[in-house]
Amino acid sequence: MALLNLNFNWSIDFMRYRTIAFVISAIIFFGTLSVIAIKGINYGVDFRGGYVLETRFEKAPSLQELRSKLEKLNVGQVSIQQVGISSNDLMIKMERDEKAKEEDSEQNLNKIKNTLGAGVEYRKIETVGPKASGELTKVAIKSILFALLGILIYVAIRFDWQYAVSAVITQLNDCVAILSLFSVFGLDFNESAIIALLTTAGYSMNDTIVIFDRIRENVAKKTKMSLTEIINLSINETLSRTILTVVATMMALFAMYFFGGSVIAEFSLPIIVGIMVGTFSSIFVAAPLLLILGFKKTSAIAVNSKLNLVK
Repeated sequence: MALLNLNFNWSIDFMRYRTIAFVISAIIFFGTLSVIAIKGINYGVDFRGGYVLETRFEKAPSLQELRSKLEKLNVGQVSIQQVGISSNDLMIKMERDEKAKEEDSEQNLNKIKNTLGAGVEYRKIETVGPKASGELTKVAIKSILFALLGILIYVAIRFDWQYAVSAVITQLNDCVAILSLFSVFGLDFNESAIIALLTTAGYSMNDTIVIFDRIRENVAKKTKMSLTEIINLSINETLSRTILTVVATMMALFAMYFFGGSVIAEFSLPIIVGIMVGTFSSIFVAAPLLLILGFKKTSAIAVNSKLNLVK
């Protein structure tokens, strides 16, 4: 147990590097937006539309071999994932080529069926049209916006408006950083990507709230310290908790990435990157932003008094 004790008296001057952190965050944010504007995002079947096949094999197939066979068909993007607890049940998604005719899409579907071979039970075959995929896009955007709005309201009520604005800016930057993965590396942006975005935002928000809570406590206790010193102290006091949480989470995510198969790997990779970016932003960006937003010790002490934090 002693080896896991990271409750050190950290004394790192994080505020010294806030300008560098702001520049890095700005480069990531605007760089990602530029790449998306030029290259776009590789939307998956869930957003572009296509065919969804729920199949049951007599014998569990090799997913790697099956993906290799389907890729050689040149019918567009095809994704395979296991559904349920049985390795015999697979869900196969084939994207729809917007320029292709309906007859061509039917032919591509038949090619997939022929490749799968005989003895395959097609439990469900659905067509995801452009209307359904468009509605999913709207729902995804609304989910992210409502999540950010909820964070803004919650933090503004619990703390102060400067905390709320800082938290939303940080979360928005984290989400954009994750989007860079899908644009730069051409990863399949689907429903799992939305889940990864919201999961990362929640994790990063929790880390940020812990630091904010410690800042609020220290503002009331350390009346002789400057706000810069208080922010530095608060980050250092919560650093051990942050390191332990990140290490534990990363161990689980890396296990999922390396041993969970390609589908799980595609889901876990954005979360891995998101947690790295979120940890960086909660330490180097969120708290230092309070100074830029005009946060004052005097107003903070007044708010704490109303909340009965100052006896």
